[in-house]
Amino acid sequence: MIVFVAVGSGWLEWAFKLRVLRKPTRAILTILTVSPWFLIWDAYAIAQGHWFFDRNLITGIYGPMDIPLEEYLFFIVVPLAAILTLEGSTAALKLLKNFHLTRERVLK
Repeated sequence: MIVFVAVGSGWLEWAFKLRVLRKPTRAILTILTVSPWFLIWDAYAIAQGHWFFDRNLITGIYGPMDIPLEEYLFFIVVPLAAILTLEGSTAALKLLKNFHLTRERVLK
């Protein structure tokens, strides 16, 4: 699932020359602002038995707070995918708008 999300949005970086991954400071700051709170929430939910991970579906590698590696990857990949999708959509809309304006000028 994580690979699917990464590939599904990762191509936008190169297709629209977004520079999200080449200039990662803004993305890293965005992820670091939000992820710790959700990781603490996850750790609490796991400790209380409200949330669990099927051991047959994870690697078995655990990080701090007894959270599986896949969950840490989730909190990196999904926000990056959201940023790439937002930036890619914005770039695509600009291209369409420019195409439309150019087309109108040519047809006049």
